[in-house]
Amino acid sequence: MIDYSTKITTHRDRNVIDNIDGSVESDRGRILSASAFRRLQKRTQVFALELNASIRTRLTHSLEVAQTARYISKSILTKLKEEGLDKYGLEELENAFVSTSEMTSLLHDIGNPPFGHFAEQTINKWIEQNTLEILDSFEETSAKTKELKEIVTKDITNYDGNAQAIRVISKLQRLNLSYTQILAVLKYTRGAYEDKPQESALDYLKKKPSFYYSEKDFIEKIQETLGVEPGHRFPLTYIMEAADDISYLTADLEDSVEKGILSLDNVYRLIKEECKREGETYLLELIEDRYKKAQENEEPYQFSMFFTIFRASIVGSLVRHVVDIYVNNHKEIFEGSFNYALLDYDKESKYYKAIKILEKISKKHIYQNLDVQELELQGYSIINGLLDIYKPLLELNNQDFQNLLLDDGIECFVSMRLIKRVSSKQIVAYQNDVKKLDIGLKEEYTIMEWYFRVRLIIDYVSGMTDDFALHEYQVLTAIK
Repeated sequence: MIDYSTKITTHRDRNVIDNIDGSVESDRGRILSASAFRRLQKRTQVFALELNASIRTRLTHSLEVAQTARYISKSILTKLKEEGLDKYGLEELENAFVSTSEMTSLLHDIGNPPFGHFAEQTINKWIEQNTLEILDSFEETSAKTKELKEIVTKDITNYDGNAQAIRVISKLQRLNLSYTQILAVLKYTRGAYEDKPQESALDYLKKKPSFYYSEKDFIEKIQETLGVEPGHRFPLTYIMEAADDISYLTADLEDSVEKGILSLDNVYRLIKEECKREGETYLLELIEDRYKKAQENEEPYQFSMFFTIFRASIVGSLVRHVVDIYVNNHKEIFEGSFNYALLDYDKESKYYKAIKILEKISKKHIYQNLDVQELELQGYSIINGLLDIYKPLLELNNQDFQNLLLDDGIECFVSMRLIKRVSSKQIVAYQNDVKKLDIGLKEEYTIMEWYFRVRLIIDYVSGMTDDFALHEYQVLTAIK
């Protein structure tokens, strides 16, 4: 039975708002007011450290995703009204359905580090090369301690922006969002401490980590409260994912023209050539029509008119496509067992083929552009450099680190200065986690305290904006 009233609820950790619309508006206000959300304006989408304000950032991308999610969710409700919203427990939840989808889309990149996805790989590689030896040095005399080490090893070497988003929401910003809003952000359903499954009924949903061991109990509590089975996805998350996928399609091409990497004529030629190579007609007809109309306009409107009309046409078609897939697979989507992205479900559709062509062009002609890769390499150096600088904090024993937080002197004079640069929000999150540990279980305590310390350093570096990370790197390395 599909009953959204069991999943779209007012549950939250503190200060529960009984009215569903009031709860939704509270979530909206908390999200829009969060400093972590504002910092997205200085985070890379594709082009790092970009001065041209018309080029997309994580913030402007998230706004576009939110609008598309709003369009999709309202279109789904319109279609469901044909049978009656009361059949799905939605008669009093229209606003909550749309707003949760929209706000989830605003939050979907809130855990992404500076310099884009390349930085995720950089963080994981640094952790693997620089910290596992420290973890291995901790004493283990029981099977439980050995297992804990294995869990921590997997967890800290699987940094992911999706998992970091849950930490930002729950512990670093402490937004106290509704359980509905939090679980909708959980794009994938595997913990970072769990192995990636091979072929299984939920392998797509578990293809990437989406929460850390540090948030395991919290996520399990929310899933149990909202009746979402482990490994399953919250239904509105499918909408956010589709909106994100749709928003990418023309955005990177548009920005590449703005940056001078491609010209409008290049974009037209590349799409036309690829369509003919693949025997694709839908996208070819669309691009031919829009290119012709754009050329009928005088400069300087040719470029903007082409992408405005092209974007509107393809977004409208893709929204109708994903709405049909959502409604036609409603039961599995509501249960969270639908093991596909909405746009990837029908691989024979003209829309899927059009998407793959646009993705292929972006990958080959934008992401592999030398200027883009040069910026990624700069980000790699900055992230590595900052983590190298803060590594002494991970090499301290537990007692020295606690003394450091109490502002007591220790032998490592570098650490005494470094700790004062770390944000108090991140330190409070660390302290709150450590308070819950049993100091009597010495081996477990030692491992978990250090684990939370690793999280502290990753929280700090990954929470930086592009320009702040560059500034900190220049200051701390004395490079100007």
